[in-house]
Amino acid sequence: MPAVNQSIFATDFKDQPYWWEAFRPQAITAPSLPARTDVVVVGGGYAGLATARALADGGVQSVVLEADEFGSGASTRSGGALSAGLSIGKSFTGRTLDYSPDLVRDVVGWAIDAYRALIDLVEQEKIDCHLEQRGRFLGACAASHYEGLRTRFAKLRDGGATDCRLITREEQREEIGSDFYHGGMVFETAGKLHPALFYGGLLAAVRRRNSITLAGHCRATGLARDGEGWRVSTSQGEVRARHVVVATNGYTSGVTPRLQKRLVPIASHIIATEELPPELIKELCPKGRTFSETRRVLHYYRISPDGKRVIFGGRARFTEIPGELRAQLLHQSLVERFPQLRDTKVTHTWQGNVAFTYDALPHAGELDGLHFVVGCNGSGVSMMPFLGNAMGQSIAGRLHGKVPFAETELPAIPLYSGKPWFLPVIGGAFRTLDYIDEKIR
Repeated sequence: MPAVNQSIFATDFKDQPYWWEAFRPQAITAPSLPARTDVVVVGGGYAGLATARALADGGVQSVVLEADEFGSGASTRSGGALSAGLSIGKSFTGRTLDYSPDLVRDVVGWAIDAYRALIDLVEQEKIDCHLEQRGRFLGACAASHYEGLRTRFAKLRDGGATDCRLITREEQREEIGSDFYHGGMVFETAGKLHPALFYGGLLAAVRRRNSITLAGHCRATGLARDGEGWRVSTSQGEVRARHVVVATNGYTSGVTPRLQKRLVPIASHIIATEELPPELIKELCPKGRTFSETRRVLHYYRISPDGKRVIFGGRARFTEIPGELRAQLLHQSLVERFPQLRDTKVTHTWQGNVAFTYDALPHAGELDGLHFVVGCNGSGVSMMPFLGNAMGQSIAGRLHGKVPFAETELPAIPLYSGKPWFLPVIGGAFRTLDYIDEKIR
């Protein structure tokens, strides 16, 4: 383990999400669980809360089980970026996936619908979460990656995406204050928000609906068939339900073993910098966009809602690591992209789990009689509330058509039992391949 450079840390450095300065996880406990309910939702993140909200609006009672405090999971730990696009064709294994043209069109359409639905949700529930629609720049980390973006651009256009355009290396300074990339692609239908304030607003909307029981610090410990319904065992007793919706994503456990074997939890790490001068912020991010890149070990970043800090995230490692090491690795990557931030200090660092699927797509559907909404693959801010809402409407009998992705099979992962033993190996291989692409090819 490398020695940690203590000079990068601000005096008020915290190993916790910067977002929690505005909204902290809530300790909401139920006095007791009802003996029966219509639906038990396992997981109190974006997907779980959106499912419960849609059920309530359809006259269906639900109990939402959250193993910890509400808001302690990945929903308040993300970078807060959102877009009307998914990473089509890029698997966590490094495989290049070839989807059918019909599926590409469907996925592009669902991603656009999810983005628009999030905008509508924020307006309907009057959620103050610093929502901005400024677009996203996807940087090509090597010349060969830019050629790959040309191919991706053609597929997206053929699939109906009209909001994207290629940016040459000569043009990229108009988008980002860095010479690190070899050009890239801009997506105009993209934006950012404060993920914890958005979560807090969604939680408040759920609490306004009387037919929802929120049970925090209540871990699901077992699921068993009970006639045509389910018997759900928890750390606070049993509850029977007609339906169960699993919305645990990157925290899916052995309680649902067949789902666990189809999801790979990968740690995502983030830092927040100290406050920076306005002119430097303008240089780094002239158009207020969010940023991502084509590396296998990717990074993503943005300016904070108050316009004063850089929020910089990525896969410092593919697994959880200590806070100071996490901060140092991300600070090094930040400076690699923005040398002008060499002396900038870190005030916060945090981490959370993202769920990846073998086909690199989100999924919502039914497996062994259990409903599920899982597999955000890094696009959870807009996609998880969208799919949760669709699942809730479907169970309530109010959805016109099918739940998006319900007719795509959630594939099993070869040689995987639910414990991601291979992540350090994949992480090391990806870093080597990224080095070859950027330094040799």
